[in-house]
Amino acid sequence: MKCPLCESTSCYKNGRRNDQQNYLCKNCGKQFFEPALPRSLERDLLANSNGHTKVSMNDAAKLSLVKNLPEEKITDKGLGSFNFILAEELLQTILSPDCLESAVFSQLLLKIQQQNEIQHKLKTGISLLLLDAENLKLDINSELFLASICEYPLQAKMAFSNWKNPSIGKQDIELYNRGYQLVHVPEGKNSADAKMIAFGACVLRSYPTVKEILVCSSDGILNHLCNELQNQGLIVYWIRRQGQSLHIENRNTGKLTHYSLSMATEVPSVEKVITPIQDLIKTEEESINARLNSLVDVATSFQEKCEINIKYDLNQLEKEKPISVVDNSFAKSIKDQDKQEDFTEISNGEILDKLLFKIIQDIHINSPKTKLSVSKLGSELQKITGESPNSIIKKLKLGSSFTKYLESSPTFTLKASGKEYEVTALLCE
Repeated sequence: MKCPLCESTSCYKNGRRNDQQNYLCKNCGKQFFEPALPRSLERDLLANSNGHTKVSMNDAAKLSLVKNLPEEKITDKGLGSFNFILAEELLQTILSPDCLESAVFSQLLLKIQQQNEIQHKLKTGISLLLLDAENLKLDINSELFLASICEYPLQAKMAFSNWKNPSIGKQDIELYNRGYQLVHVPEGKNSADAKMIAFGACVLRSYPTVKEILVCSSDGILNHLCNELQNQGLIVYWIRRQGQSLHIENRNTGKLTHYSLSMATEVPSVEKVITPIQDLIKTEEESINARLNSLVDVATSFQEKCEINIKYDLNQLEKEKPISVVDNSFAKSIKDQDKQEDFTEISNGEILDKLLFKIIQDIHINSPKTKLSVSKLGSELQKITGESPNSIIKKLKLGSSFTKYLESSPTFTLKASGKEYEVTALLCE
């Protein structure tokens, strides 16, 4: 930016006047607008005019452009003749046979024609879509099909529903992104239908250029709305859903059109299906085990409070040979004493360990793949002794709980398995 007075480039913006950017020269202090005329042109305009001129700013700018052109482009007829020559050359280029027969010119004419037709239709009429979102769902493809059967451009779309209803899901977001006006109605039977009928009674007041209306709902009560719109001289389409297709009825002509709805959903792979099912099964198993453990604790607590002492005869217990023995002396003593000892009375920790080992051994023989939990072992012990495991542990002063006793015992090991502990004996595989 140069100052028009001293041609200095040290200029900066200094506010606006009359909606034009004002500049201030740091060198001479002159204020001026953009664009500023060159100093040489300003001298020519002011020559022989005593500092005054009647030439406008636009004409002065044209003079500046003309002055910079080659001399052969400027005729004696002045600026008007120069502009005429440019226009004549442009018309000769456009109207030449090569240009008129070109594909680009044909496309240009087609676009101009289409734009004129659209503008004419917009001025003469539009189509309006009314959707009962609680009754009928329209995807983008169905909507485009409905727009294709209309004689006028589909310019307005309205959706009626109780948008607070959880069953609507995210349908309001989808419709809003597709240009729908969302009309909220309170909860109630046929509330959306009633609002659509009330709106249709005065639709020409809000949309005076509407010529066609698409009523999208399968509710029979909307028949009243269709009749009212026809009485107002409008072209009415009633769109209803029948199974997997849209039933489109032109109420003015009686013509029926059917549109097939393609419910295209992605079919997941087998891997994607199996993994969630396995997770659900595992979660359900853990939930069942937790509830069983809670039930066992409740039963144990109830028995302790009621002082129920049920004795079982252990003479019926079968004597089975252990699968493998690490400590031969300990295993031999168990086999010798199994035939003689009665486990109904547990007087010390050694007898308790032998009984527990016997229970684990029997379960392991009968069901080798069964994982024995602490609660299952406690239940089997209670069936034999008639006392809860915690009661036995506290009576023998072997610890605070049955689980703590097993953790501290060198004969048994506990291994975490989900929310439970799996019990194994050192003498069992």
